[in-house]
Amino acid sequence: MSENCFHCGQIIEKERIAFDEKIFCCNGCKSVYEILNMNDLGNFYKLNKSSGIRPNDDNTSQFDYLDTPEVFTKVTDFSEGNTTLVTLKIPVIHCSSCIWLLESLHTLNKNINYSQVNFTRKNVQISFNHNELKLSELAKFLTNLGYKPVINLETADKKEEHFDKTLVIKLAIAGFAFGNGMFFSYPEYAEQVMGTTDFWMEQYKHLFRFIMFLLATPVVFYSASDYFKSAWFGLKNKIVNIDVPIVLGILMLYGRSIYEVLTDYGPGYFDTLCGLLFFMLLGKLFQKRTYDALSYDRDYKSFYPIAVTKVDFNDKQQNILLNELNVGDRIMVRNQEIIPVDAILIQGEGNIDNSFITGESASIPKKPGDKIFAGGKQVGSVLELEVIKTVNQSYLTQLWNKEAFKKYETGLDTMTNDISKYFTFIILGITLLAGIYWGRQDFEKMFQVVAAILIVACPCALALSAPFTMGHIMRIMGRNKFYVKDTLTIEKLAKIDTLVFDKTGTITHNKKATIVFEGADLPDFDIKNIKSLLKNSNHPLSKSLYDFLEIEDEYLPVENFLETPGKGYSATVRGKVYKIGSASFTGQPPRNLETAVHISCDDQYLGKFIFTNEYRPNTAGMFSELKDFNLHILSGDNSSEEEYLKNLVPTVEEIRFNQSPEDKLNFIKQLQDKHHKVAMMGDGLNDAGALKQSNVGIAVADDTHSFTPSSDVIMAGEKMNELKKYFDLSKDAVNIVKFTFAISLFYNVIGLSFAVTGHLSPLVAAVLMPISSISVVIFTSLVTWIRSAKYFQINK
Repeated sequence: MSENCFHCGQIIEKERIAFDEKIFCCNGCKSVYEILNMNDLGNFYKLNKSSGIRPNDDNTSQFDYLDTPEVFTKVTDFSEGNTTLVTLKIPVIHCSSCIWLLESLHTLNKNINYSQVNFTRKNVQISFNHNELKLSELAKFLTNLGYKPVINLETADKKEEHFDKTLVIKLAIAGFAFGNGMFFSYPEYAEQVMGTTDFWMEQYKHLFRFIMFLLATPVVFYSASDYFKSAWFGLKNKIVNIDVPIVLGILMLYGRSIYEVLTDYGPGYFDTLCGLLFFMLLGKLFQKRTYDALSYDRDYKSFYPIAVTKVDFNDKQQNILLNELNVGDRIMVRNQEIIPVDAILIQGEGNIDNSFITGESASIPKKPGDKIFAGGKQVGSVLELEVIKTVNQSYLTQLWNKEAFKKYETGLDTMTNDISKYFTFIILGITLLAGIYWGRQDFEKMFQVVAAILIVACPCALALSAPFTMGHIMRIMGRNKFYVKDTLTIEKLAKIDTLVFDKTGTITHNKKATIVFEGADLPDFDIKNIKSLLKNSNHPLSKSLYDFLEIEDEYLPVENFLETPGKGYSATVRGKVYKIGSASFTGQPPRNLETAVHISCDDQYLGKFIFTNEYRPNTAGMFSELKDFNLHILSGDNSSEEEYLKNLVPTVEEIRFNQSPEDKLNFIKQLQDKHHKVAMMGDGLNDAGALKQSNVGIAVADDTHSFTPSSDVIMAGEKMNELKKYFDLSKDAVNIVKFTFAISLFYNVIGLSFAVTGHLSPLVAAVLMPISSISVVIFTSLVTWIRSAKYFQINK
């Protein structure tokens, strides 16, 4: 009696190792079992029995070359301080237990910070301490666990993945077998139609039938292998997915055909089976192309076309689009801004927080000449950087797929999965009843009826409707400067009933304001110092004041920059310690209800700049369109403009002033506790916490944008007065998907009616599958275009 290895599940042929009352096929499997149990990861074997991977016996010294500096730089995604990120291709990833184990690596090795698996691409991204764990040692560690990484020039180049050609090869084999199978089966079909017997055909029909069997066999076991794998893994995980009835149909046709040929009952259905799989694979190819088109359309630049500040060699500043940056350009990065491209530090004191990339909050000091990776956030004074890689080459292009930007399963996807699950059981029940009925009426026809039911009922169009519709809507919104993170956000937008607006920089302009200085005349020495300090801040009032000070822009080194959120910031410029911020921050009591920036030098009060905000155009019209929502306004400023805001927004439920970032976040929580679906509009800086807490965080940006993972949407400030259109279009998108569901189900009901009554052949059912998918795509494209044209000019 053969025994199976407890770890990998393979039959033990040679070596038999007993350990801990279990049997293993080799020392590698035994070692992995020991490692897992020592680290309390025994649940690995409960997820999927016999799902382990046998450790590779190859010499792991083959990975030593990874530690050479040139190769290390080529292979890794990011390396700074103690932390390195690397993405490794691991082809043997195949099930949920593989994912679970690979994402638990940090419990096996203390020098691994985290790991994240991309199952569809068969790779894992790992963050590790390269000072304690070499890259070669990491590769050996994975190999010893049975997950040997594949590292070659293609994987090291980090090129965007191209279309998988194996599907095309499978389709080509099925097409070749289908065409030739029809050719070899033609004589028998002709005989049946004409009712005559040909001596030559009778003599060679067995040869033709054997050739058709040879043609059909690789189609069934290679071209259709993905359906078998999907059905098998689903059943292993106790899930009856939609591929189960398809596999049953394929096996029934194939088995019946072999039976007919062996018993000389007839030619079988080999040609029909090849045609069936050809058209099914054609539909699958079409669907895969559709998904790829959606993902390729949404690169990182499409989410952030907001301007960055470019500096020429005369210190002249210019705001340009992020995708217009070229190698050699110099850019300015202020406090709390994320570096948009890989660059070299030219001027300033770098203090880079890489938590957005690595998940760790430790900051890395940088000095002029050091390299700074895209995605790091500057904490402190302004930096001047020289671009060494464009946006599409920088590590920032991968950030959207990081945990902060991770796509989650949408409610519509869940609806699709639920419908598919129940649909499968219903189809299997209908198939069983139809099989019993036709088995009594016409045993030969039963096989065709059962196969036709199993094939025509495949809800491919159902699965395609949601991503295709949402993909269209995301692109249309993006063209109109409303950049949505993922399809879940569109669904959330459709459910929003409460809107919370930050005032400064959101419903008011960042740069447009009436500014008056109150205090003694400031000497040019102080004005230049103040302007250099203002350059370091991203606060809307600081930006406005920076533009207001009409003096030659001279960059002066800023030292000891320190910001107190909601209060202000201080720093040393040319030996003088300045404080810029609120009255209390500079040691002054608030005198009036006014918006002002107070300034002190060496603890001596210099005066204040008083601001009168300028609101965005048609703000009153925007709020009147949003009357169906619960409206709230929050502001970090005082209540000097309370009466004006109440007149501007007569439907507002509440206006709160002097709100700190924590106050805004808590206010959002209070609304959510009352079961409201909240969208927060803010400038993405002091509002980061509130944006993240809200159901949908919308960062409003004008010229320069502080990149933040807290927001679900980034919209151009000029589009604020069109906010209602985006909410309406999101609701239309959800309704379009639901309507498409209904169309897909209608297709299946009609198809099943014909199949059950025996009026639909398996081949015709296979032809109808891609046609139904194509019709759904055409419908969603047409309807989304019509609905979008109602709101926006989309034929650009």
